[in-house]
Amino acid sequence: MNDGSSAVAASPPPAQPAGVLDVRSVTVRFGGLTALDEVSLTAAPRQVTGIIGPNGAGKTTLLNVLCGFVRPDSGEVSLGGSRLTGLPTHRLASLGIARTLQGVGLFRGLTVLENVMAGATCHARAGFWPGLLGITRSDRDERALRERSLAALDRVGAAELAGRMPDQLPYGMRKRAALAGALVAEPKVLLLDEPASGLSEAELPELGELITRLAAAASVVVVEHRMDLMMSVCEAIAVLDFGRLIAHGTPDQVQADPAVTAAYLGTNGENGPDGETGLNVETAPDGHPSPDAEGGETPGD
Repeated sequence: MNDGSSAVAASPPPAQPAGVLDVRSVTVRFGGLTALDEVSLTAAPRQVTGIIGPNGAGKTTLLNVLCGFVRPDSGEVSLGGSRLTGLPTHRLASLGIARTLQGVGLFRGLTVLENVMAGATCHARAGFWPGLLGITRSDRDERALRERSLAALDRVGAAELAGRMPDQLPYGMRKRAALAGALVAEPKVLLLDEPASGLSEAELPELGELITRLAAAASVVVVEHRMDLMMSVCEAIAVLDFGRLIAHGTPDQVQADPAVTAAYLGTNGENGPDGETGLNVETAPDGHPSPDAEGGETPGD
C-alpha cells in the first residue's frame, strides 16, 4: 500500500553508542508471509521508543524477536554492542530484556506478590519455584526476593495489593501487577505490548506518567494502538506497515509524514480527516481510539 515510503525517515539509523538496543535488517517469514522485511531501528537508553502501525504491520512480531520468542530469518539484534540474536529467552532475560504481554498473564492461584516474585527468578540463586514447592533455600534469598518484588509493586503504585489474589483486582491493577513482574528483574530494556489495552480514557494519563518514570532506569519500547498516549510519552516512534519500516523519528515528524498518513488512512496523505496532513490521534467519545487512529491488532502480529 505504501511503496513510496519516506526515504529519509525510514533509512537505517547510523551506528549507535553503547547501551543502545540496535535492530539491523531483521527479516521474519512465516511460510510464504513476510512479517518483517529488513527492519532497522534503534532504542536509546532512558528513552521511550514507540512502535506503531496498522493491523498486520508486524509490531508484535518485532517485540517477539527482541525478547527471543521468534528467531529472525536474517538480521541481527544487539544491546550495547553485544549480539542478542539466537539467544534463548532465559538468557535474554538474564542480560536485561523483560517483556509484558498483551493480556495480563498472572497466575490465578498465587497472590500478587507471589506473581511478581515469579518474575525475579533470574536474580534468585535458588529460584522462585523451589521455594513455592517447599524446597529449601536460604532465608536471605527469600527476603531479598520479597523485598525486590515489593519494591517493584511500589514502583507501579500497587504495593498495597501484595497480599491480594489477581481475580480480586480491577483490570487496570492486574496490568500493573503484571508490569511489576517484568520490573522486578531490573531490566535494561523493557518491552511493553499494548499496556493501555482494556484501560479507560481516564486511566491513560496516569499510565503515561508511569511509562515516563520507568524510562529513567531503562530503555522502554512500547507497542500500542492508543495514539494519544504514544504521541505524549514517546521521544522516538518507528512506524511499520506490512512488515516494512516506513518512518522513524520524533512524534511530530511521524505525524507529519505522508507515508504514515497513507498507511493509517489509506489515502495519499494530502488531506487528513480534518483537512490537514498528518496522523489523526483523536479518541472516540467512549474513550477508545477513533477508527482512524486504531490499527486493530491481529493475533500474533
